[in-house]
Amino acid sequence: MPKATAIVNAKVFDGTRLRDWTSVRFADGIITDCATGPTARGGDVVIDAEGGTILPGLIDSHIHLVPGALAQGLTFGVTTALDMFSQAGAMAVAKEQAGARSDVADVRSAGIGATAPGGHPSMMYDPFPTLTGPEQAEQFVAERVAEGSDYVKIFGPSGAAGPWATPSLDLETIAALTQAAHGRGLVVVAHVNSVAGMRQVVSAGVDVIAHVPVDGELDRALAERVAEAGIAVGPTLATLENLLGEPGGAAVVADPRLVGKLGDAQVRRLASGAPGRRGQRLPPYARAEKNACRLVDAGVTILAGTDAPSPGTAFGASLHRELELLGRCGITPAQALNAATAAPARVFLLADRGLVAAGRRADLVLVSGDPLTDITATRAIERIWRAGVPCDRRVFVPDMAEAEELDAFDARVAKAVAAVRERRYGFDPDKAG
Repeated sequence: MPKATAIVNAKVFDGTRLRDWTSVRFADGIITDCATGPTARGGDVVIDAEGGTILPGLIDSHIHLVPGALAQGLTFGVTTALDMFSQAGAMAVAKEQAGARSDVADVRSAGIGATAPGGHPSMMYDPFPTLTGPEQAEQFVAERVAEGSDYVKIFGPSGAAGPWATPSLDLETIAALTQAAHGRGLVVVAHVNSVAGMRQVVSAGVDVIAHVPVDGELDRALAERVAEAGIAVGPTLATLENLLGEPGGAAVVADPRLVGKLGDAQVRRLASGAPGRRGQRLPPYARAEKNACRLVDAGVTILAGTDAPSPGTAFGASLHRELELLGRCGITPAQALNAATAAPARVFLLADRGLVAAGRRADLVLVSGDPLTDITATRAIERIWRAGVPCDRRVFVPDMAEAEELDAFDARVAKAVAAVRERRYGFDPDKAG
């Protein structure tokens, strides 16, 4: 029978605040004690934190499943990953893997998201079920539940007009999907890429909004409506900075605390992730941070998510970049840590994790620095436990079949990004003169 473990001489951030505890003990995958004094008992494995900080296992609130997603995420302290669109087969394989192995992150998934025929992201995942009207909402949600989806993802209006408009669900259908999902106790996540789209999904009563819009400035009144409705927002700044021409992936590669646990293929994806600003017609990335600041000022619950493996991101590593970027938006390090621990656990109804507390799952990360004064200290990882099992921090190296699948996914992403830009901005900037 595995021995219990006691971590001593530590600072403890419990998911909401720094506690006065110095020791945390866990056994059989569950935290048993958190105390200001020693918690170790006879026969325990004792870990001296040497003044380091214990955090709840990190939760990436926005990924997409590809080979290595869960293994690489865990290497960087992501003990739970929330998938925001995958075909049913990929979802089932990932869940089976997470249930059978301790060397990969746990996972929850939306499975197939709801969109209109020809709508985003059909250029990546086609074929998959779509909807044409509200009368199909109940069946759509029932089918996702039968496939094992843990929550529902809806692709909202694109916000583009005229010939560049993307086919999308109307407000009545979005509201019907939301009602059907809520009737089954499921959280509803809405993808938006415009201020107008955000305004519409707020009216539909969704629970989470994925992405902060960058097509225009978010007005204070709308930000306050989001807050009043209790809707959480995952800005995914780590993806947006790359899509809007900033070298965010290169910034990840430049940090030795991160690059040392990345394989060559991941480094190449990160370093080449920024598509450039050819034609100078993309929105400025600064608008993304400004709009996120507006949401923070209004009191909106913020969730840390990467949208990995979008261009310029890497599973796990980019969540630490996301925390850094959130820090530019007016939130404290403690609030940023909350966005990657207790907040997503609460929003996605994961009652067993997200907090360091007796009775919670022993998903823990020990870092050598103090992320409450410097958020980038989350990168100085000393140890990780997933449900009480110590994790070997290894570089994910795909085999030949996995590498081919990753290359195919990258090609689909490139196609989707080009289509979104052309429809949203009236051109593909990578082909502009």
